Amino acid sequence: MSKYIVKRIIFGLATAFVVATLTFFIMNLVPGGPFLSEKAITPQAQAALEAKYGMDKPLFEQYLTYMGDLLHGDLGSSVKKRGYTVNRIIAERFPVSARIGGLAIVVAFCIGVPLGSIAAYKRGKILDNIIIVFSTAGIAIPSFLSSTLMMYFLSTKWKLLPSLGLNSPASYIMPVAALALYPTCYIARLMRSSMLDVIGQDYMRTARAKGVSTVSSIFKHALRNAILPVVTYLGPLMASLMTGSFIIEKIFTIPGLGHEFVTAITSRDYPLIMGTTIFLATFLIIMNVVVDIVYVFVDPRIKLR
Repeated sequence: MSKYIVKRIIFGLATAFVVATLTFFIMNLVPGGPFLSEKAITPQAQAALEAKYGMDKPLFEQYLTYMGDLLHGDLGSSVKKRGYTVNRIIAERFPVSARIGGLAIVVAFCIGVPLGSIAAYKRGKILDNIIIVFSTAGIAIPSFLSSTLMMYFLSTKWKLLPSLGLNSPASYIMPVAALALYPTCYIARLMRSSMLDVIGQDYMRTARAKGVSTVSSIFKHALRNAILPVVTYLGPLMASLMTGSFIIEKIFTIPGLGHEFVTAITSRDYPLIMGTTIFLATFLIIMNVVVDIVYVFVDPRIKLR
């Protein structure tokens, strides 16, 4: 397993390098610059700002400088939030997004897996149909719509929950629910399909022939094999949700990394865009490696080579 992990780390570093390189050159191909939106800025002031941040140098020289700093863990300084480094912004904003995303993942897994298993167990019956309708609707409804509906009814109309910020435990309920809706429904459908496939296997028929109850055979024997596709989905899901959803964070005024990333794009804050992109790519790579290792514990028949 150790050789496999080292190999994955090497490929991960190569992937992060490619992502950083593509992001750097693609952004610099876009017309304009980060200082064009400054109010009443003179050509002399713009030239001074470009010199301060090294943007007056040839593009390839800028690239070599950036990659050299990146090797030392330095993601540069934000050109819009003066006095803030990209490392500091990520360190401050990521824990906020990680809390919301982590709670959403737990909710999605704890609800989606049982729903999918129950739907498979009650295949063709009314409960199965209800779960299918619910999961299909949850996948189809965009997050901004579910967030708006929850905010209107639970906050504005019924005054049950706070609508802005994360100032109390109750303020987490709506953003977590809105963020968890899609993955919960997707996991439920994925689990149902996988469970139905496992139920038809020979060893399941053998278990039932030996007198093992249907409920016991499904939730004790079939669940462990049927959950593998869900584990695969959890890797990129964790990287996506824990690094921030800009729609949810914007609607509920949450100071997370997703909101910061979108703001950086609209203001053309090049160092912050590159830093968050590299951070997301690195986090995604780590999560995929973790998922591969978890495979071995979920199903010992899988060997990592």
